[in-house]
Amino acid sequence: MPDFLDEIEACVPALRRYARALTRDAERADDLVQDCLERAIRKRGLWRPTGPLRAWLFRILLNTYRNDLRRDRRAPLSLPIDALSGEPPSPAGQPGRLALADTARALDKLTDEQREALLLVAIEGLSYAEAANALGIPLGTLMSRIARARETLRDLLDAPPRLRTVK
Repeated sequence: MPDFLDEIEACVPALRRYARALTRDAERADDLVQDCLERAIRKRGLWRPTGPLRAWLFRILLNTYRNDLRRDRRAPLSLPIDALSGEPPSPAGQPGRLALADTARALDKLTDEQREALLLVAIEGLSYAEAANALGIPLGTLMSRIARARETLRDLLDAPPRLRTVK
């Protein structure tokens, strides 16, 4: 069991990065990672060492995230009364922060499937095969989702259009 726990421990920073990218909330991300790790340790008997442990952990994290989203959609929206007051003053924006904010908004406009695939490959550095395994989809589907996500991001961020050939 120590080898298993050591491998899990080595994956925690990557799991936290992915969870933060999915949730955009540090506290929610930490809770998500904790739930993922707890489930992985509890369900250790289900892991088959035929593939990388990292991909299995990402799959658990992603399934937990999706389950949380479904649960939250069914729950009624409640806001504290303090949140309804006027907005607090904010500092003037900075160009670098504005570009980052534009990118974050563009990522939010991607479909869930596209965002999940793109984050695993671009942020976490998983190979296409590992990401496809973590998402439980065929490799071709993963590649298609990433290509569509990149094209959508290009369009949303007003990047110069790619040269396209007409057949």
